[in-house]
Amino acid sequence: MGKVVMEKSPFSKVDQVGVIVKDMDKAIEYYQDLGIGPFKPMGTIAVDRRVYGKPADNVKNLARIAHLGNVELELLQPISGESIQRQSLERHGEGIDHLGFFVDDIDKETARLVEKGFKVISSGKYVGGGGFALFDTDKVGGVLFELVQRPPHLAGKT
Repeated sequence: MGKVVMEKSPFSKVDQVGVIVKDMDKAIEYYQDLGIGPFKPMGTIAVDRRVYGKPADNVKNLARIAHLGNVELELLQPISGESIQRQSLERHGEGIDHLGFFVDDIDKETARLVEKGFKVISSGKYVGGGGFALFDTDKVGGVLFELVQRPPHLAGKT
């Protein structure tokens, strides 16, 4: 009998919790009062951004990261354009938006999930390599899943 090899799920470990905020400064102050921080810029620039498959070059989100052990807390404030984050803020208000999972090959993992029927609702590439894909997984629990491949100069940094 042949040995069955199970592919590792990209969802085996949460690497990031994304929280939508209205005011970045107030949110950082709040979390720092709780002892969480410091918050730093993400260090990535997204290009070729798409929302629902259409080019979305006008989408800008302010993002800051702090570490909670091995998990990143990502604060996101929509700045311009019709981003998924702006839609989430308008529909649900502030709060947890997504769980992020770091992967080694964004294209491979995205294709695998699309093949299983998951829909990419937002995606982009990073200057220097890598990228992200946000999936329509909020139907149960109201939380999106995001796959993230860091550019080589940021890979492995948490």
